[in-house]
Amino acid sequence: MYIAALLARTEDGWEASDTELDDVETLSDLADLAREASDDDTVIVYIEQEDTWFGIVRIDGEDDPRIYVSDAAAAARSSYGEILTREILGDDLDAELDELDALDLDGTEDGEPLHDGTDEDDDDSADAAAGAVPAAPAGDGQVLADLGLSERELRALDSDALSVIAEAVGAADVLEAVR
Repeated sequence: MYIAALLARTEDGWEASDTELDDVETLSDLADLAREASDDDTVIVYIEQEDTWFGIVRIDGEDDPRIYVSDAAAAARSSYGEILTREILGDDLDAELDELDALDLDGTEDGEPLHDGTDEDDDDSADAAAGAVPAAPAGDGQVLADLGLSERELRALDSDALSVIAEAVGAADVLEAVR
């Protein structure tokens, strides 16, 4: 389950809204959705998947989106997170995801036995593929620094990150009204 929220800065202050991501298939779709909320000012799109990872996409007018994800490996395994990590990690992610897709859940390739009779596990290929996408924050850690949330504070967030972010940028009251 995903949580998605838009925080849009307007001349009257911040506006918050829940948003549906059903029609979002690319970063361009997400940027267009954000720009509909506020053409010229800052819009922050917050996406979270069940306290596993969260992502922030910041749109400032027509500038390119700035992106941050709390856990690139977890995000890369989800549909919306893959959009964000693909943008951060680039074309290298395609090869890494293809390698992960070729593995069964137990870390072996389709039809391959769990053990080959040696003392070594067949998990080496799964470990290598999983290690290709860092299980760590990725992207622009300074994405909210000018709005009151430093990179250090952003990297320390885990559960209830949306509330902390909204508080830091001064949008907690409007977010609470939407919730």
